[in-house]
Amino acid sequence: MRVLLGISGSIAAYKAIILVRRLVEAGAEVRVVLTESAQAFVTPLSLQAVSGHPVRSALFDPEAEAGMDHIALARWADTILVAPASAGLIARLAAGMADDLLSTLILATTAPVILAPAMNQQMWLHQAVQANLGTLRARGVEIWAPAAGGQACGEVGPGRLLEPEELAARLLQRPHSAIDWRGQQIVVTAGGTREPIDPVRFIANRSSGKMGHALAEAAARTGATVTLISTAHALPTPAGVRRVPVDTALQMQAAVAAETSMDLFIGAAAVADYRVETPATHKLKKTPDTNTLTLTLVKNPDIIHEVATRPNRPFVVGFAAETDDLHAQAEAKRLAKNLDMICANWVGDGQGFEQDDNALWVRWAGGQQALPSAPKTTLARQLIERIAHCRQTN
Repeated sequence: MRVLLGISGSIAAYKAIILVRRLVEAGAEVRVVLTESAQAFVTPLSLQAVSGHPVRSALFDPEAEAGMDHIALARWADTILVAPASAGLIARLAAGMADDLLSTLILATTAPVILAPAMNQQMWLHQAVQANLGTLRARGVEIWAPAAGGQACGEVGPGRLLEPEELAARLLQRPHSAIDWRGQQIVVTAGGTREPIDPVRFIANRSSGKMGHALAEAAARTGATVTLISTAHALPTPAGVRRVPVDTALQMQAAVAAETSMDLFIGAAAVADYRVETPATHKLKKTPDTNTLTLTLVKNPDIIHEVATRPNRPFVVGFAAETDDLHAQAEAKRLAKNLDMICANWVGDGQGFEQDDNALWVRWAGGQQALPSAPKTTLARQLIERIAHCRQTN
C-alpha cells in the first residue's frame, strides 16, 4: 500500500507523526508532502524519521525533480490522504488551484483522494466551507468528517481531526485500488523453482520473483485475500499477503493443489520443465578420470494447466518468457494450456529476468495490449486493471 500523506496548516498537524508511524507499522509505504503553513506546526525532519523517506514541500525542487518529480509522485500513490486538511486548502482544491506541491499532486493524480479536515468549529460549519466540501464530493473526493470535542482555541464542537489510530484503521480497511475484489480468493506463484541435483547443487533459472511479488501486492490492494506461493525467499512479503515458501516444482504443485478455492490464479513463477529423477543424497564429487556427468531428467508437472482444467476453474493468467517469436510462442502456450490470458516478455540481453523494469505483451481471447517498459510494480497494477476488465467482460 502506497500512501501519499498531505499535511496542511493546522495545529492538528502534530498528529500526523503518529499517523505515519501507525501506517508504516502496518506495512504501508508512506511519502509525506507539507504545505508551507504546515511547516509552522511540524518539521520535515520528524516526518522523515518516522516515514523513512525525504519529505517534500517545494513545487520546484531541483534535487527532487531529478528523481521523483511531482507527476511521478502523483502516479506513485495508491491513495492520497490529506490530514489535516485546512479550510484554506479545501477552498483552493475546490477552485482547482495548483499553487503549491500538494494541490498540484491532487490535480495530477488518478488515485483516490481523501480529506480529513481539521479547523475551528465555526469555520467547519460555515456555508463557504460546506459548499467547497460539496464541490469536492461531487468530483469524487472522499471526506472524513472531523470529530466533535474540545479544540485548541478553547471552543467545543465539530472540527477536531480524527485520531491517528482511526485514520490509519479506516485507510487500511478500504480497498487500495479502484477495483474492489473484497471476498475473492487470489493465488499468485512467483520465482524460479530449484530442482536439486544433490544437497548443495540445483537446476534453476534466472527468475527473480519480482514480478510475481509485485502482482501479489497489487492484487492485495483490491481488498482480495491473496496467497503468494514463492521461491523468492530474499524478497519481502507484500503487506496483507499470506505467503507459502517453496523451492521445487513438486512443492509448488502441492501448495497450489492445497488452494482448493480460488477466483483468480496468476502463474507468474518460472517452473522448471524438468527435474533430476533421483537427486543424490550426498554431495557429488568430481574425480580426476571423469570429465562428464550424466543426469537423468524427468518432466515436471504442468501446474498452470492443472489449475486451468479444474472443475469450476478460476480465471487463469500465465506468463511466457521468450527469446524469439514472442507473439506466436505466447499465443500457442495460451491455447495449449487453456489460459484466459497470457503475459509475454522478451528475456536475454538484459531484458526480463533479474531486472526492476519490464515490458509485457498481454493476449486474451479477442484482444491484446502492449504494456511498455516500466517498473514491475507499475506493470503489476496495469495488469491487475486489465485482468479486472477481462473478467467483467467474459
